[in-house]
Amino acid sequence: MAAVSSFDVTSTVDLQEVDNAVNQARKEIAQRYDFKGSTASIDFNKTESTLTLAAEDQMKINALWDVLQTRMVRRNVPVKNLKLGDIETASGMSVRRVITLQQGIPGDAARDIIKFLKDQKLKKVQASIQGDQLRISSASKDELQDVIGLLRAHDFGIALQFGNYR
Repeated sequence: MAAVSSFDVTSTVDLQEVDNAVNQARKEIAQRYDFKGSTASIDFNKTESTLTLAAEDQMKINALWDVLQTRMVRRNVPVKNLKLGDIETASGMSVRRVITLQQGIPGDAARDIIKFLKDQKLKKVQASIQGDQLRISSASKDELQDVIGLLRAHDFGIALQFGNYR
């Protein structure tokens, strides 16, 4: 009987890279002319995996988001894993937006991935949910390579990483 090979599908965000991107965005905001004299800020809470943008109006919040997003892209942080909250009014005629960092594959996305793989009619490929990640296994390593190619080509709304290939 052939040995079973497998790999894990995960979706994580490197919190240190997020912190570096936030610090770079803060430096850029301090330098920019359109933010001179304003109270724009970006706060990063590592324990809750949230970012809080605060500014005087909606236009500045959107500019803050653009600066932060470009810094994250440059540091290879998957922007797909950032879930934008609504813009809400805060005290003193200011607005704020809370952004949540998605760590791990949520249950509904995991079920969508498994359903997608079953719809592809791949023989001998098994997918199982293990906490906040998926394990894909098969006797054929070629089938596993095909699965990785299919998952990379399809958009599930989160950034997928493939690892632990054995």
